[in-house]
Amino acid sequence: MKTLKYSIFALSVLTFACGGSQEVREVTIENEVVEVESEWVSLFDGESFSGWEKYGGGEVGAAWKVQNGSIYLDATNKDGWQTGDGGDIVTKEEFDNFHLKVEWKIAKDGNSGIIFYVHDSEEYQYPWMTGMEMQVLDNDGHPDAKITTHRAGDLYDLIDSSEETVKPVGEWNLAEIVSKDGNLELHLNGTKVVETTLWTPEWEEMISKSKFKDMPGFGTFKTGKIALQDHGDEVWFRNIEIKKL
Repeated sequence: MKTLKYSIFALSVLTFACGGSQEVREVTIENEVVEVESEWVSLFDGESFSGWEKYGGGEVGAAWKVQNGSIYLDATNKDGWQTGDGGDIVTKEEFDNFHLKVEWKIAKDGNSGIIFYVHDSEEYQYPWMTGMEMQVLDNDGHPDAKITTHRAGDLYDLIDSSEETVKPVGEWNLAEIVSKDGNLELHLNGTKVVETTLWTPEWEEMISKSKFKDMPGFGTFKTGKIALQDHGDEVWFRNIEIKKL
């Protein structure tokens, strides 16, 4: 057992030294503490919608396309928000403690979002009835930008960003969502912009003062899917990867 411990630790050190995308953590196996690696896992292979489905079940709608290694919502032939062959898409897998990385860019005047802890059930018509959203927005063109907590990087309708780090329309932004044991952080382009604690009395009070106050399932689930939102506007996502914490 000690040989296993030392060999895994050596591999972990080598991975770190070489700049790999793995981190070392400790686990106990047969009363021995050993070092194992938690790896980044890609949620999008750049070529297909493997691992994704339409919210509520079924294949991803035709308005969602794979374009130049990114997930693209083609809104040019859609008749408004959540209609036709679009709709929100979700991962088939659920996550509890995680670090998610997603690059996104939005069209002029566009609106979308990255939603997490989504409970995919017939009881809820949309992902945002259960899951929380990191806002994706053209702050300079979309009317929502006039509302505090509705700007890019905000925890939508709950907490506004501590500073604005979003890039201009047409440029890629790196969003990171880190959630572990109720501690939530949102990062945009390398800067932590939101920090809060989930599932506390203070969290419940915050929800009671938001647009989600009459949605009993909102912000209550501690495991769930990741969703990309169809808000009727062109949006792109790429380099989507997650690490379980």
